Amino acid sequence: MPTRTGLFPRHFKKTFPVASRGEGCWIVAEDGRRFLDASGQAAVVSIGHGVPEIGRAMAEQSSQIAFAHTSQFHTAPAERLAERLLAMAPPNFRAGGRVYFTSGGSEATESAIKLARQFHIECGQKERYRVLSRRQSYHGSTLGAMSVSGNVARRAPYEPLIAEWGHVAPCFCYHCPFDKTFPQCEIACADDLELHLLGHEPEKAAAFIFEPVVGATLGAAVPPEGYAVRISEICHKRGILLIADEVMSGMWRTGRPFAVQHWGIEPDTILVGKGIASGYAPLGAVLISARMVEAFERGSGTLQHGFTYQAHPISTAAGNVVLDYLETHRLFDRVNPAAQNLRAALSPLQSHANVGELRGLGLLLGIEFVKDKTTREPLPKEQNVAEKICQACMEESVLTYPTQGCVDGLRGDHILLAPPFTISPEECALIARALQSAVTNVFSS
Repeated sequence: MPTRTGLFPRHFKKTFPVASRGEGCWIVAEDGRRFLDASGQAAVVSIGHGVPEIGRAMAEQSSQIAFAHTSQFHTAPAERLAERLLAMAPPNFRAGGRVYFTSGGSEATESAIKLARQFHIECGQKERYRVLSRRQSYHGSTLGAMSVSGNVARRAPYEPLIAEWGHVAPCFCYHCPFDKTFPQCEIACADDLELHLLGHEPEKAAAFIFEPVVGATLGAAVPPEGYAVRISEICHKRGILLIADEVMSGMWRTGRPFAVQHWGIEPDTILVGKGIASGYAPLGAVLISARMVEAFERGSGTLQHGFTYQAHPISTAAGNVVLDYLETHRLFDRVNPAAQNLRAALSPLQSHANVGELRGLGLLLGIEFVKDKTTREPLPKEQNVAEKICQACMEESVLTYPTQGCVDGLRGDHILLAPPFTISPEECALIARALQSAVTNVFSS
């Protein structure tokens, strides 16, 4: 049991080390143990731990104005960060788009749901309220965000509290829900959205939310070419807003500012979090396209929604200085070379009989473990292999992000790797050695 009992822990049956400081890609525990952060602490940390200028900028902001309520003031750091995010976004955000800052990704999803609903009210379409999403997805832990999430395990305890607006097929080629193969499948998973709409009152659909690269739930599953474009076309044809959840995949994690830019689509809103402040402050955001903003400007002029700490001056100051650091050190130019180094280091793992697939985009990678490589049969849930791999890696001083359920919500084991962009070739090799040892030990026991 934990020795410090004041905190309500993530897990009462685990003992957690106490993190005392961070150095680059490493976290140092209070007892002196050093851990290589191969997961970026849930795909959060992009610029590395312990960068001193981030803390200095936050302290400087706190000495000027630490808090100002957005019902009465705007602040310079929030205004500046909003302009910079819009400049990085697809073209439909750059002339007239706006940014709504939150304290994290779940709040960003909540805000996007309300924005979608009120947008249609402003446009005179009060019947539109349903926000569709995909099975095997995750968009946040609040009840609204959980409603549009398709993560079976995380939804299960709260099912009586959760609205059901409709979930369509996941886009997951390794375990295709239609037992098809790309490109002969003709992207059936995208057309499932159209089929769902035909049978479920399309006039009531307000938005469709999706992760361009599915993060923890599917372990960095990348869509095939044509999927994102098809989804965008369906939404546009039906008058449905397209929400891109880039909380995990955004802010250069995949090698572009936003993952949707790999396919050239223009969502109506983009959600960001995690990497926007690289973990130095709680921060998330909704990027809102110009056409949505225009509807509010010519309509009621106000969104019936708000958080006390939205657009917090210290958090947005952290977002600015993190972006400064990314630009000054050109860390976004390191994402693809670092990803190639990590993939190369991990490639020998793919010959193991129980390693099914190494997948991902940029520095958002997943490794799935299977019972049978030929049939892609998942391992029994009760074996809890992903957690065992994670613990074995931790014994080798490497931190990974384990998840179960990628196949059907219950079965399917994978780990996620999302290290800081500063990861070195030597550190990539350390990750690979730890995983090789962990896989050998777990599957030989």
